[in-house]
Amino acid sequence: MESLNNFFVMLDGYMGSAPYFPILLLGVGFFFTLYLGFPQIRFFKHAIKIVKGTYDKETDPGDTTHFQALTTALSGTVGTGNIAGVGLAVAVGGPAALFWMWATAFLGMTTKFVEVTLSHKYRIKADDGSIAGGPMYFMERKLNMKWLAVLFSIGILISSFGAGNMPQINSIASGLYDTFGIDHIVTGAVLAVLLAMVILGGIKRIAKITEKIVPFMAFFYVFGALAVIVANYQNIIPSFYSIFSDLFSGSAATGGFLGASISMAWSKGVGRGLFSNEAGQGSAPIAHAAAKADEPVSEGMVSILEPFVDTIIICTLTGMVILSSGVWTNKYENNFQGSDIRYVASQYTETDQQDRLQLFKFINKQESTIKTYDGIISVKEGEAVSGGFTLIASRSLAEDVHYTRNDQLFNGELNVQDGKLTDNEIQVHGKSLLHSVPLTAKAFSESFLGDWGTYIVSIGLLLFAFSTAIAWSYYGDRAVTYLVGSRGVMPYRILYVLGFFFASFADTTLIWSISAISIFLSTVPNLLGIILLKSDMKQTVADYWVQFHREHPEER
Repeated sequence: MESLNNFFVMLDGYMGSAPYFPILLLGVGFFFTLYLGFPQIRFFKHAIKIVKGTYDKETDPGDTTHFQALTTALSGTVGTGNIAGVGLAVAVGGPAALFWMWATAFLGMTTKFVEVTLSHKYRIKADDGSIAGGPMYFMERKLNMKWLAVLFSIGILISSFGAGNMPQINSIASGLYDTFGIDHIVTGAVLAVLLAMVILGGIKRIAKITEKIVPFMAFFYVFGALAVIVANYQNIIPSFYSIFSDLFSGSAATGGFLGASISMAWSKGVGRGLFSNEAGQGSAPIAHAAAKADEPVSEGMVSILEPFVDTIIICTLTGMVILSSGVWTNKYENNFQGSDIRYVASQYTETDQQDRLQLFKFINKQESTIKTYDGIISVKEGEAVSGGFTLIASRSLAEDVHYTRNDQLFNGELNVQDGKLTDNEIQVHGKSLLHSVPLTAKAFSESFLGDWGTYIVSIGLLLFAFSTAIAWSYYGDRAVTYLVGSRGVMPYRILYVLGFFFASFADTTLIWSISAISIFLSTVPNLLGIILLKSDMKQTVADYWVQFHREHPEER
Protein backbone atom coordinates (compact mmCIF):
# COMPACT_ATOMS: atom_id res chain seq x y z
CA MET A 1 0.00 0.00 0.00
CA GLU A 2 2.80 2.42 0.92
CA SER A 3 4.66 1.78 -2.35
CA LEU A 4 1.43 2.35 -4.32
CA ASN A 5 0.83 5.59 -2.44
CA ASN A 6 4.40 6.71 -3.14
CA PHE A 7 3.81 6.04 -6.85
CA PHE A 8 0.72 8.27 -6.92
CA VAL A 9 2.54 10.97 -4.96
CA MET A 10 5.37 10.85 -7.50
CA LEU A 11 2.88 10.99 -10.37
CA ASP A 12 1.12 13.95 -8.79
CA GLY A 13 4.49 15.71 -8.62
CA TYR A 14 4.37 15.93 -12.41
CA MET A 15 0.69 16.90 -12.48
CA GLY A 16 -1.34 18.73 -9.82
CA SER A 17 1.61 19.50 -7.54
CA ALA A 18 3.91 20.58 -10.37
CA PRO A 19 4.95 24.28 -10.34
CA TYR A 20 3.28 24.96 -13.69
CA PHE A 21 -0.19 23.87 -12.50
CA PRO A 22 -1.08 26.91 -10.33
CA ILE A 23 0.50 29.17 -12.97
CA LEU A 24 -1.83 27.60 -15.55
CA LEU A 25 -4.88 28.14 -13.34
CA LEU A 26 -4.02 31.72 -12.48
CA GLY A 27 -2.99 32.43 -16.06
CA VAL A 28 -6.40 31.41 -17.41
CA GLY A 29 -8.14 33.52 -14.76
CA PHE A 30 -5.91 36.50 -15.54
CA PHE A 31 -6.53 36.15 -19.28
CA PHE A 32 -10.33 36.10 -18.94
CA THR A 33 -10.23 38.95 -16.41
CA LEU A 34 -8.62 41.16 -19.05
CA TYR A 35 -10.49 39.64 -22.01
CA LEU A 36 -13.92 40.22 -20.43
CA GLY A 37 -13.05 43.54 -18.78
CA PHE A 38 -12.92 42.62 -15.07
CA PRO A 39 -16.38 41.01 -14.80
CA GLN A 40 -15.78 40.14 -11.11
CA ILE A 41 -15.92 43.88 -10.38
CA ARG A 42 -18.38 45.15 -13.01
CA PHE A 43 -21.00 42.43 -12.49
CA PHE A 44 -20.72 41.95 -8.71
CA LYS A 45 -23.68 44.14 -7.73
CA HIS A 46 -25.79 42.69 -10.54
CA ALA A 47 -24.97 39.17 -9.32
CA ILE A 48 -26.38 39.97 -5.87
CA LYS A 49 -29.65 41.12 -7.43
CA ILE A 50 -29.90 37.89 -9.42
CA VAL A 51 -29.37 35.76 -6.31
CA LYS A 52 -32.11 37.70 -4.53
CA GLY A 53 -34.50 36.70 -7.34
CA THR A 54 -35.00 40.24 -8.67
CA TYR A 55 -35.19 39.07 -12.28
CA ASP A 56 -36.65 35.57 -11.82
CA LYS A 57 -39.36 34.30 -14.14
CA GLU A 58 -41.78 31.47 -13.41
CA THR A 59 -41.18 30.05 -16.88
CA ASP A 60 -37.39 29.74 -16.47
CA PRO A 61 -36.32 26.11 -17.07
CA GLY A 62 -34.32 24.22 -14.44
CA ASP A 63 -34.46 22.31 -11.16
CA THR A 64 -33.21 24.86 -8.59
CA THR A 65 -33.34 28.58 -7.85
CA HIS A 66 -30.29 30.81 -8.24
CA PHE A 67 -29.87 30.87 -4.47
CA GLN A 68 -30.14 27.09 -4.18
CA ALA A 69 -27.58 26.60 -6.93
CA LEU A 70 -25.24 29.04 -5.17
CA THR A 71 -25.60 27.34 -1.77
CA THR A 72 -25.16 23.88 -3.31
CA ALA A 73 -21.96 24.99 -5.02
CA LEU A 74 -20.79 26.78 -1.86
CA SER A 75 -21.44 23.65 0.18
CA GLY A 76 -18.99 21.90 -2.12
CA THR A 77 -16.29 24.56 -1.79
CA VAL A 78 -16.72 25.70 1.83
CA GLY A 79 -15.16 22.70 3.52
CA THR A 80 -12.05 21.54 5.32
CA GLY A 81 -9.97 23.89 3.18
CA ASN A 82 -11.46 26.87 5.01
CA ILE A 83 -10.33 25.51 8.38
CA ALA A 84 -7.46 23.12 7.75
CA GLY A 85 -6.22 24.64 4.48
CA VAL A 86 -5.75 28.12 5.89
CA GLY A 87 -4.05 26.70 8.98
CA LEU A 88 -1.61 24.86 6.74
CA ALA A 89 -0.97 27.85 4.46
CA VAL A 90 -0.11 30.20 7.33
CA ALA A 91 1.96 27.59 9.19
CA VAL A 92 4.08 26.86 6.10
CA GLY A 93 4.01 30.10 4.11
CA GLY A 94 3.61 32.71 6.84
CA PRO A 95 1.18 35.67 6.78
CA ALA A 96 1.91 36.52 3.12
CA ALA A 97 0.19 33.27 2.09
CA LEU A 98 -3.13 35.02 2.77
CA PHE A 99 -2.39 37.63 0.11
CA TRP A 100 -1.89 34.92 -2.50
CA MET A 101 -5.15 33.30 -1.42
CA TRP A 102 -6.88 36.63 -2.09
CA ALA A 103 -5.21 36.98 -5.50
CA THR A 104 -6.26 33.44 -6.36
CA ALA A 105 -9.86 34.14 -5.34
CA PHE A 106 -10.00 37.41 -7.29
CA LEU A 107 -8.92 35.74 -10.53
CA GLY A 108 -10.95 32.64 -9.68
CA MET A 109 -14.13 34.74 -9.65
CA THR A 110 -13.71 35.28 -13.40
CA THR A 111 -12.80 31.65 -14.08
CA LYS A 112 -15.97 30.55 -12.27
CA PHE A 113 -18.03 33.04 -14.26
CA VAL A 114 -16.77 31.60 -17.55
CA GLU A 115 -17.00 27.88 -16.75
CA VAL A 116 -20.47 28.20 -15.21
CA THR A 117 -21.87 30.29 -18.07
CA LEU A 118 -20.69 27.84 -20.71
CA SER A 119 -21.84 24.81 -18.71
CA HIS A 120 -25.29 26.29 -18.26
CA LYS A 121 -25.50 27.24 -21.93
CA TYR A 122 -24.86 23.71 -23.19
CA ARG A 123 -26.78 21.74 -20.55
CA ILE A 124 -29.31 19.05 -21.52
CA LYS A 125 -32.33 17.29 -20.07
CA ALA A 126 -31.36 13.75 -19.00
CA ASP A 127 -33.48 10.71 -19.84
CA ASP A 128 -34.93 10.75 -16.31
CA GLY A 129 -36.21 14.30 -16.80
CA SER A 130 -33.59 16.02 -14.65
CA ILE A 131 -31.24 18.74 -15.87
CA ALA A 132 -27.68 17.58 -16.59
CA GLY A 133 -24.89 20.02 -17.23
CA GLY A 134 -21.24 20.70 -16.71
CA PRO A 135 -18.05 21.16 -18.75
CA MET A 136 -18.43 17.69 -20.29
CA TYR A 137 -21.46 18.90 -22.25
CA PHE A 138 -19.83 21.94 -23.85
CA MET A 139 -16.80 19.75 -24.62
CA GLU A 140 -18.99 17.32 -26.56
CA ARG A 141 -21.79 19.51 -27.89
CA LYS A 142 -19.78 22.58 -28.91
CA LEU A 143 -16.17 21.43 -29.24
CA ASN A 144 -16.97 17.93 -30.58
CA MET A 145 -14.31 16.53 -28.26
CA LYS A 146 -16.06 13.61 -26.58
CA TRP A 147 -12.74 12.08 -25.50
CA LEU A 148 -12.01 15.24 -23.51
CA ALA A 149 -15.47 15.12 -21.96
CA VAL A 150 -14.96 11.49 -20.91
CA LEU A 151 -11.58 12.30 -19.36
CA PHE A 152 -13.11 15.21 -17.45
CA SER A 153 -16.03 13.09 -16.22
CA ILE A 154 -13.73 10.34 -14.98
CA GLY A 155 -11.71 12.94 -13.08
CA ILE A 156 -14.87 14.33 -11.44
CA LEU A 157 -16.11 10.84 -10.60
CA ILE A 158 -12.86 9.90 -8.85
CA SER A 159 -12.71 13.28 -7.12
CA SER A 160 -16.21 12.77 -5.73
CA PHE A 161 -14.79 9.93 -3.64
CA GLY A 162 -11.23 11.16 -3.25
CA ALA A 163 -11.94 14.78 -2.34
CA GLY A 164 -15.63 15.17 -1.59
CA ASN A 165 -16.40 11.97 0.26
CA MET A 166 -13.79 9.91 2.09
CA PRO A 167 -11.39 12.58 3.41
CA GLN A 168 -14.35 14.68 4.58
CA ILE A 169 -15.89 12.03 6.84
CA ASN A 170 -12.44 10.98 8.01
CA SER A 171 -11.79 14.57 9.15
CA ILE A 172 -15.23 14.79 10.80
CA ALA A 173 -14.79 11.50 12.68
CA SER A 174 -11.30 12.44 13.88
CA GLY A 175 -12.45 15.88 15.00
CA LEU A 176 -15.47 14.61 16.93
CA TYR A 177 -13.37 11.89 18.56
CA ASP A 178 -10.70 14.35 19.68
CA THR A 179 -13.22 16.88 20.99
CA PHE A 180 -16.12 14.82 22.32
CA GLY A 181 -14.73 11.27 22.47
CA ILE A 182 -17.30 9.94 19.97
CA ASP A 183 -16.11 6.70 18.37
CA HIS A 184 -15.24 6.96 14.67
CA ILE A 185 -17.58 4.17 13.59
CA VAL A 186 -20.55 5.74 15.43
CA THR A 187 -19.97 9.06 13.66
CA GLY A 188 -19.66 7.26 10.33
CA ALA A 189 -22.85 5.25 10.82
CA VAL A 190 -25.02 8.18 11.89
CA LEU A 191 -23.79 10.57 9.20
CA ALA A 192 -23.94 7.88 6.48
CA VAL A 193 -27.65 7.43 7.21
CA LEU A 194 -28.21 11.19 7.10
CA LEU A 195 -26.23 11.43 3.87
CA ALA A 196 -28.31 8.69 2.28
CA MET A 197 -31.54 10.43 3.29
CA VAL A 198 -30.35 13.60 1.55
CA ILE A 199 -28.70 12.42 -1.66
CA LEU A 200 -31.15 9.64 -2.58
CA GLY A 201 -33.69 12.40 -3.18
CA GLY A 202 -31.63 13.96 -5.95
CA ILE A 203 -30.74 17.59 -6.65
CA LYS A 204 -34.05 19.08 -5.46
CA ARG A 205 -33.68 17.59 -1.99
CA ILE A 206 -29.95 18.40 -1.94
CA ALA A 207 -30.73 22.02 -2.84
CA LYS A 208 -33.37 22.31 -0.11
CA ILE A 209 -30.91 21.02 2.49
CA THR A 210 -27.93 23.10 1.40
CA GLU A 211 -29.93 26.34 1.25
CA LYS A 212 -30.55 25.84 4.99
CA ILE A 213 -27.17 24.41 6.05
CA VAL A 214 -24.86 26.84 4.25
CA PRO A 215 -26.23 30.13 5.68
CA PHE A 216 -26.38 28.63 9.17
CA MET A 217 -22.88 27.17 9.12
CA ALA A 218 -21.44 30.36 7.65
CA PHE A 219 -23.08 32.52 10.32
CA PHE A 220 -22.05 30.10 13.09
CA TYR A 221 -18.40 30.06 12.05
CA VAL A 222 -18.16 33.76 11.12
CA PHE A 223 -19.66 34.82 14.47
CA GLY A 224 -17.11 32.73 16.39
CA ALA A 225 -14.21 34.01 14.25
CA LEU A 226 -15.21 37.65 14.69
CA ALA A 227 -15.47 37.15 18.45
CA VAL A 228 -11.85 35.93 18.57
CA ILE A 229 -10.58 38.69 16.28
CA VAL A 230 -12.34 41.43 18.27
CA ALA A 231 -10.94 39.98 21.50
CA ASN A 232 -7.47 40.43 19.99
CA TYR A 233 -8.28 43.85 18.51
CA GLN A 234 -4.84 45.22 19.33
CA ASN A 235 -3.31 42.68 16.89
CA ILE A 236 -5.65 43.31 13.94
CA ILE A 237 -3.61 46.08 12.28
CA PRO A 238 -0.22 44.38 12.92
CA SER A 239 -1.63 41.17 11.45
CA PHE A 240 -2.78 42.90 8.27
CA TYR A 241 0.54 44.71 8.08
CA SER A 242 2.45 41.42 8.25
CA ILE A 243 0.50 40.06 5.28
CA PHE A 244 1.81 42.83 3.04
CA SER A 245 5.19 43.48 4.66
CA ASP A 246 6.20 39.84 4.18
CA LEU A 247 4.98 39.73 0.57
CA PHE A 248 8.29 40.53 -1.12
CA SER A 249 10.69 39.56 1.63
CA GLY A 250 9.33 36.33 3.05
CA SER A 251 8.44 35.88 6.72
CA ALA A 252 11.26 36.27 9.21
CA ALA A 253 11.77 33.82 12.05
CA THR A 254 9.74 34.67 15.13
CA GLY A 255 9.08 32.55 18.20
CA GLY A 256 9.18 28.90 17.22
CA PHE A 257 8.47 29.79 13.57
CA LEU A 258 11.69 29.38 11.59
CA GLY A 259 10.58 31.62 8.74
CA ALA A 260 9.12 31.19 5.24
CA SER A 261 10.43 32.12 1.82
CA ILE A 262 8.55 34.16 -0.80
CA SER A 263 8.16 31.05 -2.95
CA MET A 264 6.73 29.05 -0.06
CA ALA A 265 4.15 31.77 0.67
CA TRP A 266 3.22 31.83 -3.02
CA SER A 267 3.03 28.04 -3.31
CA LYS A 268 0.90 27.46 -0.22
CA GLY A 269 -1.28 30.55 -0.65
CA VAL A 270 -2.14 29.75 -4.26
CA GLY A 271 -2.44 26.01 -3.63
CA ARG A 272 -4.74 26.36 -0.63
CA GLY A 273 -6.78 29.08 -2.35
CA LEU A 274 -7.39 26.91 -5.42
CA PHE A 275 -8.20 23.89 -3.24
CA SER A 276 -10.69 25.94 -1.26
CA ASN A 277 -12.70 27.68 -4.01
CA GLU A 278 -12.22 25.05 -6.80
CA ALA A 279 -12.18 27.74 -9.50
CA GLY A 280 -11.20 26.08 -12.76
CA GLN A 281 -11.80 22.52 -11.61
CA GLY A 282 -15.19 22.35 -13.33
CA SER A 283 -17.10 20.95 -10.36
CA ALA A 284 -19.28 23.91 -9.33
CA PRO A 285 -20.63 24.41 -12.89
CA ILE A 286 -22.38 21.04 -12.52
CA ALA A 287 -24.50 22.43 -9.68
CA HIS A 288 -25.11 25.76 -11.40
CA ALA A 289 -26.22 24.05 -14.60
CA ALA A 290 -29.38 22.91 -12.81
CA ALA A 291 -30.46 26.47 -11.94
CA LYS A 292 -33.68 27.92 -13.30
CA ALA A 293 -32.60 30.46 -15.89
CA ASP A 294 -33.06 31.02 -19.59
CA GLU A 295 -29.94 33.19 -19.75
CA PRO A 296 -26.71 31.27 -18.98
CA VAL A 297 -24.81 34.49 -18.20
CA SER A 298 -27.13 35.25 -15.29
CA GLU A 299 -26.13 32.01 -13.58
CA GLY A 300 -22.49 32.67 -14.43
CA MET A 301 -22.76 35.96 -12.57
CA VAL A 302 -24.13 34.18 -9.52
CA SER A 303 -21.01 32.03 -9.40
CA ILE A 304 -18.83 35.15 -9.15
CA LEU A 305 -19.92 35.33 -5.51
CA GLU A 306 -18.53 31.88 -4.63
CA PRO A 307 -14.78 32.56 -4.40
CA PHE A 308 -15.61 35.86 -2.71
CA VAL A 309 -17.61 34.20 0.08
CA ASP A 310 -15.44 31.09 0.31
CA THR A 311 -11.95 32.58 0.19
CA ILE A 312 -12.04 36.34 0.62
CA ILE A 313 -14.49 36.22 3.54
CA ILE A 314 -14.31 32.86 5.32
CA CYS A 315 -10.65 32.00 4.66
CA THR A 316 -9.62 35.54 5.60
CA LEU A 317 -11.47 35.29 8.90
CA THR A 318 -9.72 32.00 9.68
CA GLY A 319 -6.37 33.55 8.79
CA MET A 320 -6.98 36.61 10.94
CA VAL A 321 -7.99 34.42 13.89
CA ILE A 322 -4.69 32.55 13.57
CA LEU A 323 -2.54 35.66 13.10
CA SER A 324 -4.20 37.90 15.70
CA SER A 325 -4.14 35.18 18.36
CA GLY A 326 -0.39 34.66 17.85
CA VAL A 327 -0.62 30.88 18.19
CA TRP A 328 1.05 30.26 14.83
CA THR A 329 4.48 31.09 16.32
CA ASN A 330 4.06 29.13 19.56
CA LYS A 331 4.87 25.51 20.31
CA TYR A 332 2.33 23.20 21.93
CA GLU A 333 2.30 19.65 23.18
CA ASN A 334 1.01 17.33 20.45
CA ASN A 335 1.42 13.97 18.75
CA PHE A 336 3.73 14.28 15.75
CA GLN A 337 2.54 12.91 12.43
CA GLY A 338 5.10 10.88 10.48
CA SER A 339 4.90 13.25 7.52
CA ASP A 340 5.64 16.23 9.78
CA ILE A 341 8.93 15.04 11.29
CA ARG A 342 12.48 14.93 9.94
CA TYR A 343 15.69 13.98 11.73
CA VAL A 344 18.73 15.97 10.62
CA ALA A 345 22.39 15.30 11.38
CA SER A 346 24.13 17.37 14.12
CA GLN A 347 22.51 19.48 16.79
CA TYR A 348 20.98 22.89 16.14
CA THR A 349 19.40 25.55 18.36
CA GLU A 350 17.01 28.39 17.70
CA THR A 351 19.18 30.83 19.64
CA ASP A 352 22.12 30.56 17.26
CA GLN A 353 21.68 32.94 14.30
CA GLN A 354 23.70 30.77 11.91
CA ASP A 355 21.69 27.70 12.92
CA ARG A 356 18.45 29.57 12.24
CA LEU A 357 19.67 30.59 8.80
CA GLN A 358 20.54 27.02 7.82
CA LEU A 359 17.28 25.68 9.28
CA PHE A 360 15.35 28.32 7.32
CA LYS A 361 17.02 27.21 4.09
CA PHE A 362 16.44 23.53 4.85
CA ILE A 363 12.71 23.73 5.60
CA ASN A 364 12.14 26.08 2.66
CA LYS A 365 13.87 23.63 0.33
CA GLN A 366 16.81 25.88 -0.44
CA GLU A 367 20.48 24.92 -0.63
CA SER A 368 21.62 24.23 2.93
CA THR A 369 24.52 22.67 4.80
CA ILE A 370 22.05 20.59 6.82
CA LYS A 371 21.93 16.89 6.00
CA THR A 372 19.30 14.33 6.93
CA TYR A 373 20.21 11.88 9.69
CA ASP A 374 20.84 8.16 9.17
CA GLY A 375 21.59 6.02 12.17
CA ILE A 376 20.43 4.55 15.47
CA ILE A 377 18.67 6.40 18.32
CA SER A 378 18.95 4.83 21.75
CA VAL A 379 15.85 5.40 23.87
CA LYS A 380 15.38 4.82 27.62
CA GLU A 381 12.05 5.36 29.37
CA GLY A 382 10.76 7.16 26.29
CA GLU A 383 13.62 9.65 26.01
CA ALA A 384 16.51 9.64 23.55
CA VAL A 385 19.84 9.11 25.34
CA SER A 386 22.00 9.28 22.22
CA GLY A 387 22.86 12.50 20.38
CA GLY A 388 24.16 13.65 17.04
CA PHE A 389 20.79 14.63 15.60
CA THR A 390 18.04 17.26 15.77
CA LEU A 391 14.34 16.56 15.33
CA ILE A 392 12.35 18.99 13.18
CA ALA A 393 8.57 18.69 13.69
CA SER A 394 6.03 20.79 11.79
CA ARG A 395 8.80 23.06 10.51
CA SER A 396 10.05 23.86 14.03
CA LEU A 397 12.62 22.39 16.43
CA ALA A 398 10.86 19.80 18.56
CA GLU A 399 11.12 20.04 22.35
CA ASP A 400 10.46 17.62 25.25
CA VAL A 401 10.34 14.69 22.84
CA HIS A 402 9.34 11.24 24.08
CA TYR A 403 8.62 7.97 22.32
CA THR A 404 5.88 5.42 22.98
CA ARG A 405 4.62 2.18 21.50
CA ASN A 406 1.06 1.09 22.19
CA ASP A 407 0.80 3.94 24.72
CA GLN A 408 3.78 2.60 26.70
CA LEU A 409 7.10 4.41 27.08
CA PHE A 410 9.57 2.88 24.66
CA ASN A 411 12.91 1.34 25.60
CA GLY A 412 15.40 0.21 22.99
CA GLU A 413 16.87 1.36 19.71
CA LEU A 414 15.18 3.12 16.80
CA ASN A 415 16.48 3.06 13.25
CA VAL A 416 16.41 6.26 11.19
CA GLN A 417 16.83 6.23 7.41
CA ASP A 418 16.88 9.41 5.34
CA GLY A 419 15.56 11.36 8.32
CA LYS A 420 12.56 9.10 8.97
CA LEU A 421 11.85 6.41 11.57
CA THR A 422 11.61 2.96 10.01
CA ASP A 423 9.29 1.67 12.77
CA ASN A 424 5.77 2.86 11.95
CA GLU A 425 4.39 1.66 15.30
CA ILE A 426 6.36 4.23 17.28
CA GLN A 427 4.47 7.32 18.38
CA VAL A 428 6.48 10.52 18.81
CA HIS A 429 5.22 13.22 21.16
CA GLY A 430 6.50 16.62 22.23
CA LYS A 431 6.20 20.36 21.69
CA SER A 432 6.22 21.89 18.22
CA LEU A 433 4.35 24.33 16.05
CA LEU A 434 0.88 23.27 14.90
CA HIS A 435 -0.74 23.42 11.47
CA SER A 436 -4.05 22.65 9.73
CA VAL A 437 -7.06 21.92 11.99
CA PRO A 438 -5.09 21.77 15.30
CA LEU A 439 -3.67 25.25 14.64
CA THR A 440 -7.09 26.75 13.86
CA ALA A 441 -8.63 25.01 16.89
CA LYS A 442 -5.85 26.31 19.15
CA ALA A 443 -6.36 29.85 17.83
CA PHE A 444 -10.05 29.70 18.78
CA SER A 445 -9.52 28.02 22.16
CA GLU A 446 -6.68 30.34 23.28
CA SER A 447 -9.11 33.28 23.23
CA PHE A 448 -11.72 34.09 25.86
CA LEU A 449 -13.89 31.39 24.26
CA GLY A 450 -11.77 28.65 25.86
CA ASP A 451 -13.14 25.16 25.19
CA TRP A 452 -16.06 26.72 23.34
CA GLY A 453 -13.58 27.80 20.70
CA THR A 454 -12.62 24.18 20.12
CA TYR A 455 -16.30 23.29 19.86
CA ILE A 456 -16.82 25.99 17.21
CA VAL A 457 -14.04 24.54 15.08
CA SER A 458 -15.23 20.94 15.55
CA ILE A 459 -18.87 21.73 14.78
CA GLY A 460 -17.83 24.04 11.95
CA LEU A 461 -15.70 21.26 10.50
CA LEU A 462 -18.66 18.86 10.83
CA LEU A 463 -21.01 21.18 8.96
CA PHE A 464 -18.47 22.26 6.34
CA ALA A 465 -17.25 18.75 5.56
CA PHE A 466 -20.71 17.12 5.61
CA SER A 467 -22.13 19.72 3.24
CA THR A 468 -19.14 19.17 0.96
CA ALA A 469 -19.93 15.45 0.83
CA ILE A 470 -23.53 16.27 -0.10
CA ALA A 471 -22.55 18.55 -2.97
CA TRP A 472 -19.91 16.21 -4.36
CA SER A 473 -22.40 13.34 -4.45
CA TYR A 474 -24.34 15.37 -7.00
CA TYR A 475 -21.23 16.16 -9.03
CA GLY A 476 -20.42 12.45 -9.11
CA ASP A 477 -23.89 11.33 -10.16
CA ARG A 478 -23.92 13.88 -13.02
CA ALA A 479 -20.57 12.45 -14.18
CA VAL A 480 -22.07 8.96 -14.02
CA THR A 481 -25.12 10.20 -15.93
CA TYR A 482 -22.87 11.45 -18.70
CA LEU A 483 -20.74 8.30 -18.83
CA VAL A 484 -23.38 5.54 -18.60
CA GLY A 485 -26.79 7.24 -18.37
CA SER A 486 -29.32 7.59 -15.56
CA ARG A 487 -29.29 3.85 -14.85
CA GLY A 488 -25.92 4.26 -13.14
CA VAL A 489 -27.03 6.97 -10.71
CA MET A 490 -28.64 4.84 -7.99
CA PRO A 491 -25.77 2.28 -7.80
CA TYR A 492 -23.36 5.22 -7.61
CA ARG A 493 -25.28 6.84 -4.74
CA ILE A 494 -25.34 3.57 -2.78
CA LEU A 495 -21.60 3.10 -3.32
CA TYR A 496 -21.03 6.72 -2.32
CA VAL A 497 -22.80 6.23 1.02
CA LEU A 498 -20.92 2.98 1.73
CA GLY A 499 -17.59 4.63 0.94
CA PHE A 500 -18.54 7.47 3.26
CA PHE A 501 -19.19 5.06 6.12
CA PHE A 502 -16.04 2.95 5.74
CA ALA A 503 -13.80 6.01 5.37
CA SER A 504 -14.84 7.21 8.83
CA PHE A 505 -12.50 4.66 10.40
CA ALA A 506 -10.11 3.86 7.53
CA ASP A 507 -6.79 5.30 6.39
CA THR A 508 -7.51 7.64 3.47
CA THR A 509 -3.90 8.50 2.62
CA LEU A 510 -4.08 6.62 -0.68
CA ILE A 511 -7.44 8.23 -1.49
CA TRP A 512 -5.96 11.71 -1.02
CA SER A 513 -3.09 10.84 -3.32
CA ILE A 514 -5.42 9.55 -6.05
CA SER A 515 -7.64 12.58 -5.56
CA ALA A 516 -4.75 14.95 -6.25
CA ILE A 517 -4.31 13.33 -9.66
CA SER A 518 -8.05 13.29 -10.39
CA ILE A 519 -8.23 17.05 -9.76
CA PHE A 520 -5.60 17.49 -12.46
CA LEU A 521 -7.57 15.22 -14.83
CA SER A 522 -10.68 17.37 -14.51
CA THR A 523 -9.05 20.81 -14.31
CA VAL A 524 -6.82 20.66 -17.38
CA PRO A 525 -9.60 19.56 -19.79
CA ASN A 526 -11.90 22.20 -18.32
CA LEU A 527 -9.35 25.00 -18.75
CA LEU A 528 -8.60 23.86 -22.29
CA GLY A 529 -12.31 23.86 -23.10
CA ILE A 530 -13.06 27.36 -21.84
CA ILE A 531 -10.00 28.79 -23.59
CA LEU A 532 -11.14 27.27 -26.88
CA LEU A 533 -14.59 28.82 -26.33
CA LYS A 534 -13.37 32.31 -25.43
CA SER A 535 -15.07 33.94 -28.42
CA ASP A 536 -18.29 32.07 -27.70
CA MET A 537 -18.13 33.33 -24.12
CA LYS A 538 -17.58 36.96 -25.08
CA GLN A 539 -20.46 36.91 -27.57
CA THR A 540 -22.75 35.24 -25.02
CA VAL A 541 -22.07 38.02 -22.51
CA ALA A 542 -22.69 40.71 -25.14
CA ASP A 543 -25.99 39.07 -26.15
CA TYR A 544 -27.08 38.88 -22.51
CA TRP A 545 -26.73 42.61 -21.97
CA VAL A 546 -28.58 43.43 -25.18
CA GLN A 547 -31.49 41.23 -24.07
CA PHE A 548 -31.37 42.48 -20.47
CA HIS A 549 -31.48 46.16 -21.42
CA ARG A 550 -34.34 45.44 -23.80
CA GLU A 551 -36.34 43.90 -20.93
CA HIS A 552 -35.16 46.36 -18.27
CA PRO A 553 -34.57 49.72 -19.98
CA GLU A 554 -34.76 51.48 -16.61
CA GLU A 555 -31.44 49.91 -15.60
CA ARG A 556 -29.37 51.22 -18.46
